[in-house]
This record gives sequence, structure tokens and C-alpha cells, in this order.
Amino acid sequence: MTASSWRHLLVWLHVVSSTAWMSGAAALAILLGLSRTDPAQAAAAVGMARHLDVYLLAVAANASTTTGLVLAWTTSWGLLHHWWVAVKAAITSVQLVVGIALLSPVLDALAAGGTPAPAQQVAGAAVMASAVAFQAWVSVAKPWSRTPVARRERARGRTRLPRAGTSLVAAGVLAPIGDVALTAALGFPAPLLEVVVLVVVGVARRRALRTAVAPVPAAPAPAAPPRR
Repeated sequence: MTASSWRHLLVWLHVVSSTAWMSGAAALAILLGLSRTDPAQAAAAVGMARHLDVYLLAVAANASTTTGLVLAWTTSWGLLHHWWVAVKAAITSVQLVVGIALLSPVLDALAAGGTPAPAQQVAGAAVMASAVAFQAWVSVAKPWSRTPVARRERARGRTRLPRAGTSLVAAGVLAPIGDVALTAALGFPAPLLEVVVLVVVGVARRRALRTAVAPVPAAPAPAAPPRR
């Protein structure tokens, strides 16, 4: 397969995983809300919510993050050269931190005790779904201008970032698929391959940019003919 074909698959996987992330967060908010409005269904609702979080929400969030970063690093868009890409990356980072550090541990405790979800847990899931929906709009509209990083690059004579090779793009497609299998086998989110791929692609991108901006030594001026 060509790099272009792998890139199309990467975009497709990013769209699918982002949609699954948004849908999963919306379903999570509905289940947690049900646990509050119907005490008789609280234990079942929070149990299903936890199952949804482990096997859909976390997997989709990891895949969406990985494919989004690989797309930014392997194409001419870059990660910090356009405000719309940088804003998406910032929102995604906040969502992952909040989801891993705050929402998921509370959800585990709720499922273990079979107790209704607190209002802030329901609100957190709803905000997550809304944030992914906003990112979808940003991806389509591509608002705002270039960042100061891009303007500095343009001043140095580089108006377009280099694209990565086929192997890095393919890795961005295959890693999330492999981690889905790992999660199913282990019973908990395991983005091991995705972390490795992000490190490899990030390092490769940094090296490519350094090579691209390396100054080219000027050719020596021809020696003046001797005077007679």
C-alpha cells in the first residue's frame, strides 16, 4: 500500500474512533443519569457504565488521540503550526487527564458499590461528549490563523512541513487496532502499542524537522584569476 492509502485509512480511523468516543461519552452520561433518577436500576446502570467506559470509551479515546497526533506529525499540518490543530490537541489532553485521573476511578467505585452517580460525574460525561463534538466542528471549519511557530518557520523560508514516510503512517493505523485486541485480552485499557508509536513518530518528526532546517553550506566563491 502507498503512503496515501495508509493516510486515508488513518483519517478514517480517526473519524471512527472520535465518533465512538463522543457516542460513548453521551451513553455514559445517560446511564449515569439513569442511576440517579431510578434508584432500583442504579446498580445495573453504573455497572453498564463502567463496562462501557473500559471497553469502548477508553479504547476510542486512546485511538482518537493516537491517530490525531500521528496525522499532525506525519502531514504538512503539523501539531503547533495551526491554531485549530493545537486547540484540538489541548482539549484532547485535558479530556484524557480528567477521564483517567478523575472520572474513571469514581466510576470504578460506583460500580463496586452499586450506588447512584453524583451529579458532577454525569456532568463530566456530558461535557466530554460536547468537547468531542466541538472538536469535530473545529476539524471541519479549520478556524483561526497560523500560530507564531508557523510564522517563524515561514520567515526562515519554509512554508510547508515535510510529510512522513509510509511506515510511520501505517504504524499509526495498526497500533490502535492491536491495542483493541490487548484490551479485550487483558480486561482493561492497555494502549501499549499506541504509546510506543507516539514516541517513535514524535522522535522521527523532530529529526525530520531538524534535517529540513539544517543550513546548507554556501558554495565557495571561485578564486579570482591571477593578475599579470
